[in-house]
Amino acid sequence: MADEDRSLRFGIVLDRDKNGKLIVRSPEEILKKEDEGVQNTLPEQLKSRMVASRKDPPVPIITLWDSTDPIMWNAALVRYWAFVKPENEKLEKDLDNLDVVRLRAMDSEGWYRFLYDEYFVWKYTAANRLATTRKSLSSYKKDGNLDALAEIKDRLLDLDPKDTMAGLKAVTEIKGLGTAGGSGLLSLIYPRHFATVDQFVVKALCKIPDLTHRDLVEGMNPEGLSLKDGVILIEVLREKVGELNAALGTVDWTVRKLDMVLWTYS
Repeated sequence: MADEDRSLRFGIVLDRDKNGKLIVRSPEEILKKEDEGVQNTLPEQLKSRMVASRKDPPVPIITLWDSTDPIMWNAALVRYWAFVKPENEKLEKDLDNLDVVRLRAMDSEGWYRFLYDEYFVWKYTAANRLATTRKSLSSYKKDGNLDALAEIKDRLLDLDPKDTMAGLKAVTEIKGLGTAGGSGLLSLIYPRHFATVDQFVVKALCKIPDLTHRDLVEGMNPEGLSLKDGVILIEVLREKVGELNAALGTVDWTVRKLDMVLWTYS
């Protein structure tokens, strides 16, 4: 079966760019291109078989975890965007491509505004949780202590990303961030080394029978992860990404991308 045909089973479309190279798109992207009057190169017979919704997982997570099929993995990653609310899509994409140079250039007020207006909104999608964490963060401004917050930023940008515990300790010094919230910020700054490890990732991993350190993961409190739990989870995902990239003959997969996939299975 051609790759274009096989991809449709997983709710994605392999389109072609102007140079004829295959690229992964969601069916919605293709249809949006046509709505905007942009001609794409996908054959009509394939477009007619597009899958409109990808929220139901095309394969069980156990099947995906053991797979070395790049189309299956790409489909799982594309599926993440099916869960993003339209009003959050721009912020999601902006932070998915976060420029560390931008963070370095921020003064203390800019860093505070980034956390308050962008990162916390991205991480805490429940209104009550956003309100309580923002209240903690706003104490820096209320107390005239933005310099202390900026000092944490400087340490985050200069840390060794391979030192997982040091990274988590530093980021959770920010008021309002625990292991889950702090790991999320690190995953945007260092996507090849950190993942957003929260209750959703734990619940997804517990569905994998042969998971490395499964006993430790099952013993975690998903809604109250400790720093030690965070280290274990990130190391499990790093190991899997190494195996996945080796099996697929690529370096494209990151720890951050893997946590995006797991989030959709929880």
